[in-house]
Amino acid sequence: MMRRAFLVLSFAAALTAGLAAPAYAADAPPPVTAQDHVLGRADAPVTVIEYASFTCSHCADFHNTALPAFKAKYIDTGKVRLVHRNLPTQPANLAAAAAAVALCAAPERYFDVAAVFMRDQANLRTTGPQPWFAAGIAASGKTREQIETCLQGPTIRAELDAQITGANAAGVTGTPTFFVNGTAVTDHSLDALSAAIDPLLRR
Repeated sequence: MMRRAFLVLSFAAALTAGLAAPAYAADAPPPVTAQDHVLGRADAPVTVIEYASFTCSHCADFHNTALPAFKAKYIDTGKVRLVHRNLPTQPANLAAAAAAVALCAAPERYFDVAAVFMRDQANLRTTGPQPWFAAGIAASGKTREQIETCLQGPTIRAELDAQITGANAAGVTGTPTFFVNGTAVTDHSLDALSAAIDPLLRR
């Protein structure tokens, strides 16, 4: 059952988050690798790493209100690449399960799934999680059966645990947290991110 897979994965992710030992210097996020999900050109002069949770209201606010303008100003113009990483927050079972669905999606559909979960997050209290997950799976480019199979394997759990470990090692204590070329920015407004990015583009 998908619900069972969600709960097992969520429990493992929450346990790892609590016990993870730092593997990187404090305040330095792990380097970007082929395992990351990235919007923008690989050779963009500025890298913005976002640690977010699909149950975090501030994360949804960024994705729903600021990201379209951020994308138009920086990503579509080749100035910035945005790297999205998961750090599940309460309720951890839902956040970790949603992260797992996004990670199980077809690679080119990761941000489509993320957009759906952020868009519909506000409906969770009234509709419950089933429609939320159904919409995310529908955007994944895979069948429900393919997602279920992926969730029950070790690969996604290891990938999610690695993102959580990296966040803990970088000193991330809340979501969303951004790193602009390695420097932490906790204000998710477009103005705050622009203030951190623009001086780097003038160098």
